[in-house]
Order: sequence, then C-alpha cells, then structure tokens
Amino acid sequence: MRRILILQGHPDATTPHLLHVLAEHYRLGAETAGHEVRTVRVADLDFPLLRSQQAWTGERMPASLDEAAEAIRWCEHLVLFFPLWLGDMPALVKGFLEQVMRPHFAFEYEEGNPLGHKGLTGRSSRVVVTMGMPAAIYRHLYRAHSVRSLERNILGFVGFKPVRETLIGSVEGLDADDCRKWFTRLEKLGAGAE
Repeated sequence: MRRILILQGHPDATTPHLLHVLAEHYRLGAETAGHEVRTVRVADLDFPLLRSQQAWTGERMPASLDEAAEAIRWCEHLVLFFPLWLGDMPALVKGFLEQVMRPHFAFEYEEGNPLGHKGLTGRSSRVVVTMGMPAAIYRHLYRAHSVRSLERNILGFVGFKPVRETLIGSVEGLDADDCRKWFTRLEKLGAGAE
C-alpha cells in the first residue's frame, strides 16, 4: 500500500468541474485498494506570487503552504490534476509549485553539480490534464510541450520518477458514456497507485 497525494490544481473552488470528479474517482479507486490518500486543493490555499530569485532562494516559504509541503514530503506517489489553460497549467498551479519546490525542500545546491541534489526522490507521479482540444493534437502537433516541461523541469528535477501522464481532450464534447469510461480508468489508476 502506498501514500498518495492528490494535488487538485483546478483554480476554481466555487464550482465542481470534470477535473474534480476525475480526482474523486482516482481517490475512490486508491482508497478501495487500501492506499492512504490525502488531497490538497490549490484553489483553497492563500499564498503570494514570487517576484524575485532572492525571494525564492532566500525567504521562507509562506506558512500557509506548510501543510501542503508536508503532504508532498509524506507522499510516495503524487497525482497532479489541472486543466490546460492557454497551452499550460493555470497560473495558480505554477505559482504554487514555485513556492513549494524551493531549495532546501525540493532540492539542494551542490558545488560542481549544476543539477543539484534531488530532495524528493523515491516518489512517483502522474499528471492528469483536461483540455478543450483533442489530446492527440496536443500530444503530436504541440508535442505536449508544457506537460513535458513540468515532467522534466519541475517534477523530474526534484526527484519524482517515473512521471506519467493522462491527457483527456475534447472535454466539452464528452458524453455520459465517455465520462464513465474515464471515471473507470481513473479508479483503476488509483487502485494501482499509478
């Protein structure tokens, strides 16, 4: 059994969205299989945006994010859910990651090693992204550039390995049967802590 953190990155906390339901099906599958699950909803957190490298490297992470950071350290598998907005993760998700993936938490600088020491090794991750365009177009025409950047330059850089992805496209056109298929798939991924 594994410790799983669901990081809900939909920035709208006022209205349920498909992404929230997908995350709940993942949680249901994981808990039914006996995994321990915690959820952090980025939209419920209050934190400022970083505005300088000095603030990122020299200032303490806001105390409002301590519990979320502890959950990241606690987990063995992180599942990040977010909608694709303007070809990338929403600004709130990026701002959150900038705040928590800091030196002395997510990695350490090392003399003579430009990659530093990864601080979050021994953890795997899955990125679940919903989008309006067909997933095949995003994956092949746009080469899933922003998801690849997240996987390589953030999650991979701090030690998450492997990092897998689930891209769900054309969400406005999904009918009830399509949704049920995705819900079943997410429950299976949760049961397998994948």
